[in-house]
This record gives sequence, structure tokens and C-alpha cells, in this order.
Amino acid sequence: MSRPIVGITFGDDDHGKGLLELRETYVRCVERAGALAVILPAGSPADAPALLDRLDGLLLSGGVDVDPELFGEPRDPRLRRVDRRRDDFEIALVREALSRDLPILAICRGAQVLNVATGGTLVQDIPSVITGGERHERAEPRWQEAHQVDVSVGTRLSSLLGEGRIPVNSIHHQGVARLGEGVVVSARCPDDDVIEAIEMPGRRFVLGVQWHPEAFWSVSDAFQCLFDAHAEECRGGAPSRLDASGGALAGERL
Repeated sequence: MSRPIVGITFGDDDHGKGLLELRETYVRCVERAGALAVILPAGSPADAPALLDRLDGLLLSGGVDVDPELFGEPRDPRLRRVDRRRDDFEIALVREALSRDLPILAICRGAQVLNVATGGTLVQDIPSVITGGERHERAEPRWQEAHQVDVSVGTRLSSLLGEGRIPVNSIHHQGVARLGEGVVVSARCPDDDVIEAIEMPGRRFVLGVQWHPEAFWSVSDAFQCLFDAHAEECRGGAPSRLDASGGALAGERL
């Protein structure tokens, strides 16, 4: 069986040096899942169909803040650096991938982009609106446990990680607010109710997590199953066991 090709998005670095930057761990997790990784620097949104013609699946990586103009809100003073070129490119990729039902795995910023691309909104700065929100932005080491999440019963995520409470790392200050069309919640932080994972029932594979599973690549296999399941669907595996009509058999709608 041929290896599926997974496109991984990424952006420029935070230091103004004119460099493009992607953590190696994303690539290694995709490779460990048996797929081939292709890196997708931000380009023209018009190129999304041609790029996806050559891919079997899409992985949206982490990165800078999403421009709130894209979900109709003014910029919060605590908003950090945005990259509108990357935003527009990734939103075009998501919408095109959804139109084709290509498997999507979205990580941290990627989960936020997925939600915005489907018409949802974001919390622009969690610590300023949620007491104790600082727990979501622990950065060193990247694989260190920051808090727990409660995985929703009956979701695609629970079929991979199990139901109940699991520890995760956390390196973000934005998060999902109002859900996009067809999106359901599949995990929350029990300490403050922050949305920690989303998915789209009825799709082959559309899953977004707010933590960084790729950061565990060299220390644990705890979250490799997310990349494995994504790669399996990219190979043309069995359709999702969730509601094929797109209805919410599992998860939580807001």
C-alpha cells in the first residue's frame, strides 16, 4: 500500500529574520504514522485546490494568533502578532479540504483556524477573561503536563484516547469560543471550562486539539494515536463511525 501524503502548514518565525519555521516534531509524528510529510508555506488562497489535488490529508500546525477581523471582532489590546497571509491561506485550505472530505488534524492554532474557517469565533486572550487562564500557557518543557482535560463520551477523540480525564500540555492564550457550523466540543478543561478539543461528526476525520501532541514525540507515545488515526484515514480507511449525515451523535453542540 502506498504511503499517504500529508500537507503540514507553517508560518514565518517570530524574530523578523525572514525565515520560515516549523518544529521538526510535526514531521516526525507524521512519518511515524506511516505517512509522507509535505511542508506547506503560506501562499495564495487560490492555490488551495491545486495543492490539495496532490495531498491525501491536511495537518494544521501551531503558531501565531488568528486575526479577529476574520470572525468580525475588533482587536483586543492583548492580541499578539498575527499573520494574515497565513490565516487566509489556511482558511482556504480548510474549506477546500472540507469540500472534498479530506482528513484534517488541527493542532493548537490549527484548531482555532478550523473553527474560524467554519464560521466560529475565538477567545482572543484567555487569561484576561478567565480566572486562572494562565494555566493554558506553560511553555517549558513543551511536553510538561499543564492541566487535565475531560474527553466527551462517544466522540471520535474518546475512541482514540479513551473517555474521562487525561493530562495534557498547554501552550496557548487564545481558544475556541462560539463553535463553527458542524463543529462539536470533544474535550474541555475541567478547571475553567475552556474548550480543549473539537471535531466534526460525519466527516472521515476532522479533529482539532488545543494542546500540542507532537511535543511528546521523543518522550512518550501518549498522543501518537492521533497522528496514526489521521494517517489511516488519509490512506482511504473506513469512514467515521459517527453520524454519516453530519448530525451530532456524539460531542456537545453550543
